[in-house]
Amino acid sequence: MATKLRVLLADDHNIIRAGLKVLIDAQADMEVVAEAADGEAACARAAEEAPDVVVMDVSMPVLGGAPATLRIKREQPGVKVLALTVHEDRSYLQQLLQAGASGYLLKRAAADELIHAIRAVARGGTYLDPGLTQQVLGGIVGRSSRAGPPAEALSDREDEVLRLIARGHTNREIAARLELSVKTVETHKARAMEKLGLQSRADIVGYAIRWGWLAES
Repeated sequence: MATKLRVLLADDHNIIRAGLKVLIDAQADMEVVAEAADGEAACARAAEEAPDVVVMDVSMPVLGGAPATLRIKREQPGVKVLALTVHEDRSYLQQLLQAGASGYLLKRAAADELIHAIRAVARGGTYLDPGLTQQVLGGIVGRSSRAGPPAEALSDREDEVLRLIARGHTNREIAARLELSVKTVETHKARAMEKLGLQSRADIVGYAIRWGWLAES
């Protein structure tokens, strides 16, 4: 039987964690291996369990979701983080994407959307809640709206690196996948961002949304 996706739940509400655990454990291809009630505990449990995906609440005591995500991604680049939140404000989305989260899902989403999102980020994709309005995404997409089509602006390798970043891969993962050094990947990333006028990882995701990269297989 195929190995199950190992999921860590980080949320300061016991009832929410209990409900999420029942939902996830009911899936044939995933299981909850650890839980945490705050960001600090989430980092500790992630270090102990090395989960495939962390479902991370944004607003938690001791350490919030964004700094906890940043620490986990720095210490364990291969772990994917899916932010789960009530916040639709663009600033929270930007913070989590910049910290290294591969997905952003609203707590009002349907149960099957959560399962879909977990599978998507586990595969190396980027997941953004379809319920996010254009007003929320507009500030991200808008900053890249003046850039020309990627084929006209980027080299083939720069295009390839940027697409992988947009889908949630770290520089280290991209280097291994493309058989390049991490430094070379960073150089391609920097050049691509300079050509397109992008400032951050959130901008890269916004550019990817604009040009339909995240809809590609």
